Amino acid sequence: MLGVPGEKVVQAAEYGRDLWQRSILFLDTLRERANNMLDHERAGLPPLLDFKYEMILDGRDFEAPSNYALLRITEVGDDCWDDCVDPEKPPVIVIDPRAGHGPGIGGFKHDSEVGMALHEGHPVYFVMFYPEPSPGQTLADVLHALRRFVDEVAQRHPKTPPILYGNCQAGWAVAILSADCEGLVGPAVLNGSPMSYWAGEAGVNPMRITGGLLGGVWLAHLAADLGNGRFDGAWLAQNFENLKPEKAIWEKYAGLFAKVDTERERFLEFERWWNGFYFMSREEIVAIVENLFIGNKLENGEFRICNGCTADLRRIRNPLVIFASYGDNITPPHQALGWIPAVYKDTDDLKRAGQRIVYLTNPHVGHLGLFVSAKVARLEHRAILESLDEIEELNPGLYEMQIDNPSGDPDCHKPQFSVRFIERKVEDIDFAKQPESFERVRAVSEANEAFYRTFVSPWVQAATNPWIAETLKWQHPMRVSRYVFSEVFNPWMRVVAGLADVVAKERRPMSDNYPMIKNEREFFGRVSEAMEMVRELRDAGNEHVFRLLYGQNLFEPSQKKPGKDEP
Repeated sequence: MLGVPGEKVVQAAEYGRDLWQRSILFLDTLRERANNMLDHERAGLPPLLDFKYEMILDGRDFEAPSNYALLRITEVGDDCWDDCVDPEKPPVIVIDPRAGHGPGIGGFKHDSEVGMALHEGHPVYFVMFYPEPSPGQTLADVLHALRRFVDEVAQRHPKTPPILYGNCQAGWAVAILSADCEGLVGPAVLNGSPMSYWAGEAGVNPMRITGGLLGGVWLAHLAADLGNGRFDGAWLAQNFENLKPEKAIWEKYAGLFAKVDTERERFLEFERWWNGFYFMSREEIVAIVENLFIGNKLENGEFRICNGCTADLRRIRNPLVIFASYGDNITPPHQALGWIPAVYKDTDDLKRAGQRIVYLTNPHVGHLGLFVSAKVARLEHRAILESLDEIEELNPGLYEMQIDNPSGDPDCHKPQFSVRFIERKVEDIDFAKQPESFERVRAVSEANEAFYRTFVSPWVQAATNPWIAETLKWQHPMRVSRYVFSEVFNPWMRVVAGLADVVAKERRPMSDNYPMIKNEREFFGRVSEAMEMVRELRDAGNEHVFRLLYGQNLFEPSQKKPGKDEP
């Protein structure tokens, strides 16, 4: 038998072999991701739907063109429309967020919002968008296109009004449609959708103070000018990763490296969507940042859609289902629900308005998990769809939707799980107040934007051309950090591809219980903790600077979470 030193030498040699093999497979996965990204771009960045579809309407052909289109889902695997759809059920329109990435997150796998709606027998339509905006496309053009899509689906299914599913950015777009001069009839489900843009919790939701730290909307305007009238969605994706770099950057890659044998396909599947960067027009990004994220005009009833029509949230009459999560640092419940007490004075005011608002909260899932998580799709989204008839029959008021699932099985159906609607009070939604500081941010932003638009923007636009815009696109860090692993740009990756084929044939993964593997995982965890600590210091510093710039007493103590029963 080997002595202790001999055993350690053998263990070190075995770990070294495993480490080298995983390194090659890890690099090869990054190579394949880069090639997938390039192939996707060469194909024109089509929507990443796991379902067959047909085009119904193309917004580029409208009188006021936009880059949106309406699709009808026609097949699920080997099943066609007639095999899986009950024509008596209301149609579902899923609208994906246009916040940097391309369409498909609501249906890029079978266990998704599209998949659950089809599984429940609903006719399903999907709103996609193209990588490039129509020239001069405005936010009003987009909203008018969405209105026409809803009308088209309603005409195809006259018996029951459509159910609108709005994810993140698409959620506030659906809310605007509900609050405009025409309104909507069918229920709207808003998933992780910001509506109250100044709300949030100190140290947890730093994104809402970013506009103030950057001086307002002028920087987004500059980025769009440098893009020759287009704003690169890669900037939004980068902002998302910078929110929690320990998770979005370190843990993602460390997790892939540690379990490359089992995580490769899951990683590549998600990255196909994550790395499809789409553009917005200059007019759109300026209007969104200026009116919503900086101006908070939707909550205040000041959001002007077009001549003669301003969105008024009090005008909403169709039932709203709001799905938010306390683990979401992009759209926390503060931003998803905080508009309700701002619009309605109290519960009686909400009831007099004849409105029904139902909210559902998850305790821990992250922002993307609201749309991506298979478990969330199979339980929460199924429960929402199965409960819409009950929601429409509720008396006007505010309700919390609670799902009781004793089995813990996300694939069960009623009555294996039950849904309760607990009446709540508008007064209970009492998040931390945001006083005059954000009004100062709005004033600073307006002043900076007026100066930039008048004295700087014309010169930047005159100096910019398609060559410069395309150069900046290809040199964006979010693209360079991916493309560098493709053999198209880095010939040495051909060596990695050849080695990966050899390693895959001889691969013998080590057990997770191996001492050196445990030490490796512990090291990864410590690095993540260190990065988290640095990020928290960064966020605390940013909040301190924000307070110094825009006023003291910005954050009052956070109140209790709405809908949580007292112990």
